[in-house]
Amino acid sequence: MFLIDTHAHLDEQSLAPDRVELLDRAQTAGVGHIITIGVSASSSQAAIALAEQYPQVSAVVGVHPNYCSQAAPHDFDTIEELVAHPQVVGIGETGLDKYWDFAPFELQQEYFERHVRLSQLTGKPFVVHCRDAEVEATQLLQRLAQEAPLQGVMHSFCGSSETARLGLDLGLFFSFAGMLTYKKNADLREVARSIPLDRILVETDSPYLAPVPMRGKRNEPAHVVHTARCLAELHDLTIEEIAEITTNNARRLFPLPT
Repeated sequence: MFLIDTHAHLDEQSLAPDRVELLDRAQTAGVGHIITIGVSASSSQAAIALAEQYPQVSAVVGVHPNYCSQAAPHDFDTIEELVAHPQVVGIGETGLDKYWDFAPFELQQEYFERHVRLSQLTGKPFVVHCRDAEVEATQLLQRLAQEAPLQGVMHSFCGSSETARLGLDLGLFFSFAGMLTYKKNADLREVARSIPLDRILVETDSPYLAPVPMRGKRNEPAHVVHTARCLAELHDLTIEEIAEITTNNARRLFPLPT
């Protein structure tokens, strides 16, 4: 079995003390590749450093919507430069967040558009963080899709069936994280069941939101197995089958090493 954790934050300080052992545990669990995600210029540089150090890691670079108000004027210039790095396979995470009030919404929209346009220019896919802003995020993506095709993923997707339908129409992928396994999220499981298998990815969003039965503990890439098993059950497949499907999907979306 070979799984790809398409979204983790390996540069987070809580993962630093046992990072080598954490990567070994991932390999043992069948997680053969991990995409580590930047949330700022500095964390994007850290993501690249990890991808350079570990062959089973690739990087995504960008400015998270909750951090865009903290970004220096030249930080997005740095992101534009980092995108060309051979270990960088995507742009983000970007998007919109109305749950937290960490950055003016208009500034979030500006940064979101800049990330998507950079994706359209470079051909590297974008990674979307969307919380309590599905309508606005979808409208922005629909507008930009009129100018050039979109390549992207809705990360840790927990949106509505309508948002999923609109995202599918735009050609987007949908990545599911530990929240899919939570007992209260029956509606999300129904949405996941409705999405075509060729558009589904799996992730941990480590170190956050560990899946059942690890809920409440620090998350790590090895735990993506639990989310994959949940997805497999929803689609009446084996975990080996969902691993093959989601790995092939990840390789279609991201320019990963073979």
